[in-house]
Amino acid sequence: MVQSAIFHLPLSDLTPLEQAKLLAPTLAALSDEKRLGIVLTLAERPMTNREVHEVTGMSQALVSHHLAALRKSGVVESVPKGRATLNSICCEQLAEPVKWLAHIATLTPEGQKACCVETPASSNLGPHNVAMGSDDA
Repeated sequence: MVQSAIFHLPLSDLTPLEQAKLLAPTLAALSDEKRLGIVLTLAERPMTNREVHEVTGMSQALVSHHLAALRKSGVVESVPKGRATLNSICCEQLAEPVKWLAHIATLTPEGQKACCVETPASSNLGPHNVAMGSDDA
């Protein structure tokens, strides 16, 4: 499997535009609603093509098509398992942010605003960092 260079280069050595160039293909693969649905499904646990079909309700042909695109972009790994193919997210580092973004999408507008408010504790992190919320409140 070919993994994306994003996970191997020290990001501190890259400019934001260089980082964006590396990240764009992964985000392009995730920008399709059906592919994102498959990734969120696989973030729960590895599944065969048939299981993805059953959970998502997509046709088996459509699942295979989208899994091929996700494999090509390095988001999903697939390994033979008997007569089936077991699919999984390439790494937990990708699964967690995708699940977090899905959570953000379910927030009310007020919840979204509260999630992105800078707190005093985060102000020393720099101008581009905002707090992700806290369980202490």
